[in-house]
Amino acid sequence: MKNNLLEAETEQLERNHIEITVFSVPVRRDWGYLFVKRTFDILVSACAGLILLIPMLIIAVIIRIDSPGPAIFKQQRLGKNAKPFTIYKFRSMYIDAEAGGPQWADKYDDRCTKIGRFLRKTRLDELPQFWNIFIGDMSIVGPRPERAVFYDEFETYIHGFRNRMLVQPGLTGYAQVNGGYDLKPEEKIIYDMYYIEHQSIKMDLQCIFQTVFIVFSHEGAR
Repeated sequence: MKNNLLEAETEQLERNHIEITVFSVPVRRDWGYLFVKRTFDILVSACAGLILLIPMLIIAVIIRIDSPGPAIFKQQRLGKNAKPFTIYKFRSMYIDAEAGGPQWADKYDDRCTKIGRFLRKTRLDELPQFWNIFIGDMSIVGPRPERAVFYDEFETYIHGFRNRMLVQPGLTGYAQVNGGYDLKPEEKIIYDMYYIEHQSIKMDLQCIFQTVFIVFSHEGAR
């Protein structure tokens, strides 16, 4: 799905490492598309919650046995129009992982528990977010939600990074299927803005199908 324009812009950013400005793009106001997208989100998240209920309970028990602390990790993120919401994930790190302050997760993060590494590799840690999707905090496809502290940090050299909050954040997204967690913020924003400008049912389905492939191939996991 990568196109020449995105690749060229990404290569330029990697070479220069300079401050950049991200201009806002038109947000699709096709109410038919938005209705289908929201309906799809509700149906899929509801079905996923029912089908995966027992597996998720088993995962929760294993997490509790593996290390001290709750099975579910809760954290505040910023959603559409910078609206704060609580995101839910299976805990994959030790409870004192951020004792020294907020940290950007590394590919081989030593703060992960034994079961946490597996959950991240398979992306099973994201399953509780189907609840976020069901209640409308997130969508299945969209830019991944970030914490306010990281938006403040990235905005200092990526002016307009907050423009990715023009739409609902997603469980997966165009940036994730084209680079995953290895993407730098200045690379990720290019894909996010491209998605915001060109989002469609076809594009959403492509992201979902590619995500399924990534889950089974473990590509781009962190």
